[in-house]
Amino acid sequence: MTRVLIADDEPHLAHYLRDQLLALWPGVDIVHVARHGVDAAARIAELEPDIAFLDIQMPGLSGLEVAQGIEGHTRVVFVTAFDEFALQAFEHAALDYVLKPVSTERLTRTVARLRAAVAAAAPPPEAAMAHALQQLLAVPARPRLRYLLASQGDRTRHLDVADVRFFHADDKYTVVASVHGELLIRTPITELAAQLDPGQFWQVHRSTLINLAWLEGTRRDAASRLFLRMRGHAGELPVSRAFVHLFKAM
Repeated sequence: MTRVLIADDEPHLAHYLRDQLLALWPGVDIVHVARHGVDAAARIAELEPDIAFLDIQMPGLSGLEVAQGIEGHTRVVFVTAFDEFALQAFEHAALDYVLKPVSTERLTRTVARLRAAVAAAAPPPEAAMAHALQQLLAVPARPRLRYLLASQGDRTRHLDVADVRFFHADDKYTVVASVHGELLIRTPITELAAQLDPGQFWQVHRSTLINLAWLEGTRRDAASRLFLRMRGHAGELPVSRAFVHLFKAM
């Protein structure tokens, strides 16, 4: 039985990939689904899966950094939004990738390639893998979102993201809670999370993304639910269980 680990900080994408692999690869064992790079690295070292599907852009450690730290036999498939040019290095190194959004047709080819490799039980080409990772790490990182255009009544404001306390999904819009009051944008929370600096902005709920610079404190109620207090904001923001682990060190 082939043992597989999946690492992606977007739960719905990770679950979709898990379900697709289970459907396309009878007998595959999904040993763990990691939500960030640090968890992925720890579980790969602990569980030594045969294959790890790693998202390239994750909090804590990127997929590339996780792959560089693998010391066992685990093979790597990158799940990425990078374009075809940047991914040529994978092809030369006999690694594989799945381009987002994940298509069943592309994943079917990946599964066929991996099943053949597992059956052959050939060790991964370490020199080629290292070369491919060096090439990809040399690709300039995409610039993070620094400013955005948001509506406030009949006005449009050019807003510095540093002035945003948090983003909150509200029906068809996303509310931008800033030092200039509440504004509206149409960009979904998941897209914002991918565009903003993950070291500054954390998703704490499927509908909420906070700016850590404005975090004032945390509180747990009698049921151990976690709530956040943001400077300059009167209310509290709930943290869903899927994101509570982010605050264990606080």
